[in-house]
Amino acid sequence: MTKLRFSALEKANNRPKIQVESPGKISDYFADDVFDLRKMQSHLSPDIFKRVKTAIDEGIKIDADTADAIASAVKTWALSKGATHYTHWFQPLTGATAEKHDTFFDHLTGMEKFKGNELVQQEPDASSFPSGGIRSTFEARGYTAWDPSSPIFIYDVTLCIPTIFVSYTGEALDNKAPLLKAVEAVDVAATQVCQLFYRKVTRVKPSLGCEQEYFVIDKALYNSRPDLMMAGRTVFGHNPARGQQLDDHYFGSIPTRIYDFMKDFEIEALRLGIPVSTRHNEVAPSQFEVAPTFEEINIATDHNQLLMDLMNKVAERHDLKVLFHEKPFAELNGTGKHNNWSLITDTGVNLLQPSSSARENLIFLTFLVNTIKAVHEHADLLRASIGSAGNDHRLGANEAPPAIMSVFIGSQLTAVLNELEKNGNIKVEKGDNMYMKLGIDKIPEIILDNTDRNRTSPFAFTGNKFEFRAVGGNANTALPMTILNLIVADQLDKFYKEVEKAIAEGIDKRLAIANVLRKYIKESKKIRFEGDGYSDEWVEEAAKRKLTNVSDTPRALDAYLTDKSRKLFKRHKVMSEIELEARNEISWDAYSMQIQIESRVMGDLVLNHIIPTAISYQNRLIENAHGLQDLGISNKAVVENVKKITEYIETLNKGIYDMTEARKRANKIDNAREKAIAYCDNIKGEYFEKIRYAVDKLELLVDDEDWPLVKYREMLFLR
Repeated sequence: MTKLRFSALEKANNRPKIQVESPGKISDYFADDVFDLRKMQSHLSPDIFKRVKTAIDEGIKIDADTADAIASAVKTWALSKGATHYTHWFQPLTGATAEKHDTFFDHLTGMEKFKGNELVQQEPDASSFPSGGIRSTFEARGYTAWDPSSPIFIYDVTLCIPTIFVSYTGEALDNKAPLLKAVEAVDVAATQVCQLFYRKVTRVKPSLGCEQEYFVIDKALYNSRPDLMMAGRTVFGHNPARGQQLDDHYFGSIPTRIYDFMKDFEIEALRLGIPVSTRHNEVAPSQFEVAPTFEEINIATDHNQLLMDLMNKVAERHDLKVLFHEKPFAELNGTGKHNNWSLITDTGVNLLQPSSSARENLIFLTFLVNTIKAVHEHADLLRASIGSAGNDHRLGANEAPPAIMSVFIGSQLTAVLNELEKNGNIKVEKGDNMYMKLGIDKIPEIILDNTDRNRTSPFAFTGNKFEFRAVGGNANTALPMTILNLIVADQLDKFYKEVEKAIAEGIDKRLAIANVLRKYIKESKKIRFEGDGYSDEWVEEAAKRKLTNVSDTPRALDAYLTDKSRKLFKRHKVMSEIELEARNEISWDAYSMQIQIESRVMGDLVLNHIIPTAISYQNRLIENAHGLQDLGISNKAVVENVKKITEYIETLNKGIYDMTEARKRANKIDNAREKAIAYCDNIKGEYFEKIRYAVDKLELLVDDEDWPLVKYREMLFLR
């Protein structure tokens, strides 16, 4: 292992530079590999294109004749681009993407073929994907069905058709199908609320921009760390003398190798229609960020999954490795995926954008307050939606939002809501300015981004959108965005019914709206927090407000299976009880397996590498001490180091043995939830930090030439 370490370091320090040629103006090649509406229009007859456009806009089924026409056009386009195969590209409950490639070539006719039924539906084997008990292993059938709302694209000379994935009996086996249902739910609910103000609005679409953080290290160094390869994070490693404390990496000059890698994957991303627009160094050494502009939420989710896969593949060309794990390195900032969410009408209005018009600001306040109220009502679900073994390392680690869900809106908007709450029960006489009496006319002072940003808040309003900052870097955004759109849809439904009831009782519509908002502001006030989310004081304050603080994923997942949640999902037909229970089974199992892998990696490294190295070095120290003693020289430092090494070795031997026994006991538990909690409490909670502490102390004591693992200072300062 020691030889491997120094061989990896030598290889990392002698990498040849890879030149990346610019293909020219982005406008000349953006979405070149995407069969978007513009290409559809040029390849389809006007009648067929109209049918496709209507189907996409209205979410209706495409008939067989139209599907055949589209398939023929897509095949012609794909072959002209050099594609040889096609695949239904879907997102099973593994959190990643999946694909099965079929050739266009028909050996019987000697020609390329592609029909409408192959475009619309396929039957991949569903037996080996997680189903949470929905399907038995021997029940292999599952179906992928084309999602026309997300554009077809070419990736690695393969035509990729975005699809949903369902079981033979119709249950969703993927992350996309529930998202599409939640998007439909918020569309219906938001549209009817908009029509209280403007009848012209007929559709409302949620938008999303994903800020993707990531680490990059040399591939050879990655390959020399079994923990990174197996678990995605370093289970051991002492923090270097210089980490991120100087704040010199953030927004600093991008290292040359990383810059070449960034240019390379951005060019390919732009060809795939992914609108990447921002790149920069992040806070921790070797940490970076890429961010796209906003898109419709379904497309943005697909693009983020595609982008992560693309970054991994391009990194291989540059002899680099991208790490998306939420906490690959201890004592350094982890990796998040900030989800910037808003609602956009088909008339082009951002419903979370303050306006210079007092009347339009009543619409803005309606959607702002209802979103806050939704988070207040379902904070436990939002917490569950971002739960994972990786994200548990990050949340609340003084670098990411805590597990306590709260909303930040800034002092000026807080003052506006307080004013509206205070002035809610007003009477309007003829000629009165109702907006002035309510305090709404003051909102133009905070137009655009006049709210300060609070990086400690998990859910913050940032001028014209909400930023859900607690989502983990490795997560599929479909799940947290399903939950967010679902809870907002439910809240808007309730709001509309209350307003309609008040109007039916003869109350002026504007006053009815203001009075309901006033009630919501008062009811949801405890979810709003403007201070330091990292502080111990906030934990105490949150407890007084009776806000939940679930620090681990296994228990956070309970939120999905409460009566309240079951009714919520059923009411909007987003997920059935069977689908909810299945997803929890899968999530609990995934958690247990991740902690199990990390535990086994720890055992392997400690028993086969760390302890033998420590003993070998200790023996040399003992020989040295004896030699000095023979010369009549006493070396207390050497003796003290021998004692310390002995203590740490004993700690490790006992810790690994006890942890292995605890793992054996956990593995006998049949109930998925109880097993996940056992892994959380009895293995991770009981042993991980103790074992790590001893190993990291040995790293400081053992000769650098002997230490078997590549160190943080060697991995994190890539040039």
